[in-house]
Amino acid sequence: MAATTQAPNASEYIVHHLKHLSNKSQASIIDLSVVNFDTLFWSVLMGVLGCFFMWRAAQSVTTGVPGRFQALVEMLVEFVHDQAKGIVNSAESRKFVAPLAMTVFIWVALMNSLDFLPVDLPAKLLALTGLDHAIHYHRIVPTADLNGTIGMSLGVLVLMFYYSVKIKHLGGFVHELFCAPFGAHPLLWPFNLLLNLIEFAAKSVSLGMRLFGNMYAGELIFMLIALLGATATWWGFGMHVIAGTAWAIFHILIVLLQAFIFMMLTMVYIGQAHEGH
Repeated sequence: MAATTQAPNASEYIVHHLKHLSNKSQASIIDLSVVNFDTLFWSVLMGVLGCFFMWRAAQSVTTGVPGRFQALVEMLVEFVHDQAKGIVNSAESRKFVAPLAMTVFIWVALMNSLDFLPVDLPAKLLALTGLDHAIHYHRIVPTADLNGTIGMSLGVLVLMFYYSVKIKHLGGFVHELFCAPFGAHPLLWPFNLLLNLIEFAAKSVSLGMRLFGNMYAGELIFMLIALLGATATWWGFGMHVIAGTAWAIFHILIVLLQAFIFMMLTMVYIGQAHEGH
């Protein structure tokens, strides 16, 4: 976000804000050598912050009347546990899946909440620290990066494979891949395998794409609203304040809803790994 001598137009402004701090200035859609450092930084930071919140909640537990923070955490823990109990039929698996689901919800909610920060805040902070000449691009919402959301969905995919093998054993899992849902006849094996592989891929891709699509759209709308405030007119500034406030209030629902959906689908997909066709 380097300083420029001429103010960018609307198109240049949006394109600039949609570029990542990356190890490559140009990259294809599928390029495993690309690392988006801003996505990594904010993802890890929000993960650490989420762990700190949960640690603070565990440290503040009392046997008496709980405070607001403890009551909120207890309600969340009980809610997630009840959802996990109804989705994952293995009590042993729920010891890991329920805490995982709560961690996913808090982590995704925190990453999504970064969208409430002003669009130009990173540029202002970089200018104050003198790093704007070295860091030209920076995006602050990790879940608006497809690499980040697909990475999380691949983690869920690994857990799906893990529990499929753990519950059904390797032989049972392989048998299911080749013999379900059409039947065990050898001529049907290729079709069964293809359908099951497509199902696994579709679950993983849709899980990451859903979160990315919603947060990317929300981030883009905030950029468009920010452009209203740059018109240097009372009408533009007024619409900037009104539209920004309205969208921020509505975006609270999107931030929490997308975190909830990602958490629930994580449990549903792991729960399905415990079941046979």
